[in-house]
Amino acid sequence: MLAIYRREMGAFFTSGVAYVFLAVFWLVSGIFFYNGVIAGCTTDTSAMFSSMFYIVMFLIPVLTMKLLSEEKKNKTDQGLLTAPVSLWDIVLGKYFAALTLFIIAESVVFIYAFILNYLGDVVWTPLLGNYFAMLFLGAAFIAVGLFISSLTENQMASAVVSLVVLFLIYLSEMLVSSFENGNTFKRAVFKIVSKLAFYSRYVEFTRGVFSLPSVVFFISAAFLFNFFTVKVLEKRRWS
Repeated sequence: MLAIYRREMGAFFTSGVAYVFLAVFWLVSGIFFYNGVIAGCTTDTSAMFSSMFYIVMFLIPVLTMKLLSEEKKNKTDQGLLTAPVSLWDIVLGKYFAALTLFIIAESVVFIYAFILNYLGDVVWTPLLGNYFAMLFLGAAFIAVGLFISSLTENQMASAVVSLVVLFLIYLSEMLVSSFENGNTFKRAVFKIVSKLAFYSRYVEFTRGVFSLPSVVFFISAAFLFNFFTVKVLEKRRWS
């Protein structure tokens, strides 16, 4: 797994994906930080973190689009699949490489925190809670993007489909909001979708609520989609 991890980390920087991802993430998050915190003369970062959900949703597909689709396009996937490593090593090596880059990107919030600490008092507990909430959200979204990347050899198709899927995940709760007061079936659908909603679980943290079930939910989602990716590779290995 470590060999694949190092290979993917190197590939991120040699291909330029890392630089684009980091530059856009830091630029847009900086805008949210200025508009939501500095311009408002406050040290409350909740509004900034709430807005950063959209950065994660739009940029994760860029981060994951080439992870497995490029292997398939370049016909290097067969060599990888026949190498003396387990499929979980392959998937987790690529997954943790993407997650590492994401952690580097989101750690810019600590620079913002030190700026705020210079200007006033920063309440570190909610800030750290928001930081880890974004980490868990990114971990789940990266697993979704990696799974979709395993289904195609076209990087752009992988990015677009990942974005559409993540956007539908975001919209899911709103799409069934009218079902809350409907018949028994509609209420059941609303409850199920609400339990699986990523956005509302993430926003809980931005409001200062630490929810262990939400942490378990994000970790479970990441594991589930990585499991799906392993199954896709397993089918490809024996086909």
